[in-house]
Amino acid sequence: MTGWQSNIQSELDKAQQARAKGNEGQARVCARRAAGIAAREYFARQGKTFRTPSAYDLLNELVHEAGISSELRQSAKYLTLRVNEEFKLPVDVDLIEEARKLCEGLLKT
Repeated sequence: MTGWQSNIQSELDKAQQARAKGNEGQARVCARRAAGIAAREYFARQGKTFRTPSAYDLLNELVHEAGISSELRQSAKYLTLRVNEEFKLPVDVDLIEEARKLCEGLLKT
């Protein structure tokens, strides 16, 4: 397993652990970080580099990326949703699962 692959797995594991402890906010953060690592690797494979360390910025770039499927684009959109005043997402979606789907879809070799 390469460095970025183990980093993705580590973030997904942390997301599951946070959820198990009832910390959904931290689970969302870790899921986004995992997806951001995958997005950075995807863009690197396309010859594109971004200086931003922000997973959120990279996911926003994916939303506008022509080369990905509408399903992966939707996962990126879900992962960039903001929470409301009650710290809930405006839709019922599992961001850990969306991050997993996005990582696998972007990086299948």
